[in-house]
Amino acid sequence: MADDSTTTIRATFETRAAADLAVEHLVQQHGISRPDIFIQSASNENTAGSRPSGGDASHEDGARGDGALEGEIEVSVDITADQVAAVQRSLGDAGAIRVSGK
Repeated sequence: MADDSTTTIRATFETRAAADLAVEHLVQQHGISRPDIFIQSASNENTAGSRPSGGDASHEDGARGDGALEGEIEVSVDITADQVAAVQRSLGDAGAIRVSGK
């Protein structure tokens, strides 16, 4: 009998762009439904990450200073036990600085 229990994997990212990329990998490469993926601040503060990226970093005079760079972004995903290794590897490939869970 197959193990259809679920587990939660969490990964932290320095930028919102990296977190968004990780979500796209989970959806497109692993077929995980978006309602099973959660993005939030890894701390109690609102944040867009711990360093500028994307549009925040591409201004002619340097990075924007008005973004809430108060800490890391956490992506968590509910998956089946047989997806754990592949999802952990995919999150790492997308730039996770930490991956935890089963």
